[in-house]
Amino acid sequence: MRPVILPAAAVLIALVPAAPAVAATPVETQQKVPVAEGYGGAVATVDLDASKAAISVLRRGGNAVDAAVAAGAVLGVTEPYSAGPTGGGFLVYYDAARRRVHTVDGRETAPKAMTATTFEGIPFEEGVTSGLSAGVPGTVATWDLALRRFGTLSLRQALQPAVEVASKGFVVDRTFHDQTAANAARFKDFTSTAKLYLPNGAPPPVGSVFRNPELAETYRELGRRGPGWLYGGRLGAEIVATVKRPPVTPGSTRNVRPGLMELSDLTAYRALLREPTKVSYKGLDVYGMAPPSSGGSTVGEALNILEALPQVGLHEYLEASRLSFADRNAYVADVPGVPLEELLSDGFAKERACLIGDRALTSPVAPGDPDGSYGPCAQPTGTASPTAKEGPETTHLVVADRWGNVVAYNLTIESTGGNGIVVPGRGVLLNNELTDFTFGPAPGDPNLPGPGKRPRSSMAPTLVLKGGKPVLALGSPGGSTIITTVLQILLNRYDFGMDLPAALAAPRATQRNTAQTQAEQAFLDRYRTELEARGHQFVLNPEIGAATGLEFLGRDRIQAVAEPTRRGGGSAMVVRSR
Repeated sequence: MRPVILPAAAVLIALVPAAPAVAATPVETQQKVPVAEGYGGAVATVDLDASKAAISVLRRGGNAVDAAVAAGAVLGVTEPYSAGPTGGGFLVYYDAARRRVHTVDGRETAPKAMTATTFEGIPFEEGVTSGLSAGVPGTVATWDLALRRFGTLSLRQALQPAVEVASKGFVVDRTFHDQTAANAARFKDFTSTAKLYLPNGAPPPVGSVFRNPELAETYRELGRRGPGWLYGGRLGAEIVATVKRPPVTPGSTRNVRPGLMELSDLTAYRALLREPTKVSYKGLDVYGMAPPSSGGSTVGEALNILEALPQVGLHEYLEASRLSFADRNAYVADVPGVPLEELLSDGFAKERACLIGDRALTSPVAPGDPDGSYGPCAQPTGTASPTAKEGPETTHLVVADRWGNVVAYNLTIESTGGNGIVVPGRGVLLNNELTDFTFGPAPGDPNLPGPGKRPRSSMAPTLVLKGGKPVLALGSPGGSTIITTVLQILLNRYDFGMDLPAALAAPRATQRNTAQTQAEQAFLDRYRTELEARGHQFVLNPEIGAATGLEFLGRDRIQAVAEPTRRGGGSAMVVRSR
């Protein structure tokens, strides 16, 4: 069935020849608000429908994990170019009863047929829009594992809000329209994608209602049949068929490479429980994701470097980011022997911090040597590795419940629109997550592809605890800028005196061991002159990140915060405002 697109106040008419008219349930036009304070639980996402789903679950007695899965599934409907059941992600969970932080690794994996040279010689953009870039999805396995271990709802119950949104539709906003328009050239090259996202040959207009009945049915079947329907069952077989034989529009001149995924790759997939990363910063315990995410290690190393300095300002923030990215690129990936303990050690941080002076370092800076033997100011001797491209259109959500459980959850399909290919009849885009591998040739690079390997990620869902209890939950989309966005917000909050709404709204800059620092226009307007005087070079990035956060204000009061303007602004909600 084709999607239904029409003005929000009108009667729904199916855009299929000879299809009957269908009476519409009016779609609510409640406005998003970026800040909410109250009690009984809270949520912040980029999307009103997702936030409403989470709050509804919390109000009916579900916990933070239940609400996070429900919101994540809704984002697969309303933010389909950033998330969906055929993507992956990382979930960080604070268990209030046990006062313990857990993490779930739902990162996609490479098929067993992939090798270190699979992407060599392939232009990056050609890799993006291909079956070859599709990783074995981990999102549904993440939902299933999180619900079974920490939740109270069944998968079927948690998916019900998404079924309703996909069936009834949501109002198309400027972001959804513009992202569709930006992808129209490649969407039209696949019959299933053009049918869904380019009805009548054009993106859905702003203010229309977009329905995805095929995705609604996919979610219903997942709820009825369970994750095995994807991991070895019929849905999995359809995904494999789409990867291996992409539905290219007749007459298209695009070179679409087939993928390597087999049904056995899906059958073998597992979401994994991992130990979180942890560093202490100014009396706070900061928890994040371990490899294959580089989020926890790189944020943690940068915080350690900053704590070793006599003062912390924007110059020091940029330099700590530069150094920690040099180490990330050299050491962190889905490989044995990542020196995680040393990368997060105070000794290594002090050795790196001593390289920071009054003038900006020249990138690419060489990595340090996290060998456990640290001198007063050792000069790096390794070879710098470049920071590879990563798709920016991840999404992030945070949820807390009445019992004090907290979730920070990044989920993604990688580039905006993933690989551009909708699974025919299922209403869902495939990911292009395998483009997060280094394309090579790059001998010795830890992030080269390999059979069953998980590509390095920058997703950084983060929990901050004090005295064993959460004080902050935070995360963002943005590819490798996720790391610097999370780091900068933490510094804004705890070093620069901002409250959380101001810390999220403040203009951003991102230094990832590159010659030029990317920065938003407001950051350049305010800080460029003084930082250029210290040797920094800048280039404009119109928008960096789209964060969400929660702060725990004491006496059970929670502040939920989303972006006021980036990516169209986000949605913060609480269970009770009083």
